[in-house]
Amino acid sequence: MECVFCKIIKGELPARIVYEDEDVIAFLDINPVAPGHTLVVPKKHYKNILDAPEEVVAKVFTVAKKIAEASIKALQAKGVNVLTNAEEVAGQVVMHFHVHVIPRYDKNELKFEYPGYKYKEGEADEVAKRLRKVLNA
Repeated sequence: MECVFCKIIKGELPARIVYEDEDVIAFLDINPVAPGHTLVVPKKHYKNILDAPEEVVAKVFTVAKKIAEASIKALQAKGVNVLTNAEEVAGQVVMHFHVHVIPRYDKNELKFEYPGYKYKEGEADEVAKRLRKVLNA
């Protein structure tokens, strides 16, 4: 079964498209956090950023930057959030790689509140060591 974004890409579902090229499409989110909230989506289906090749990730984020710049100029946004979610536990709802570009007009309209995590003694060193081991493999 095709996902909702694949159907938008094929023109089977309506969308307010703001940008399109041969590889990427960008359209307004149907449930926006703020006016201008845009989703930047590769036309080829990948589950999320973990599944997409690096060149696709680069292209999607390059377009996201263009959308962010346009949000500042065209919508008089004071800033933007650019983010992606990978897997349900991280808040991914549609299982097709996409990047949210959320114009910000007031710092109180959307809050990313993190409870904060305190590393136990020696834990940060161990976490960094494990990450370096995989990254340098």
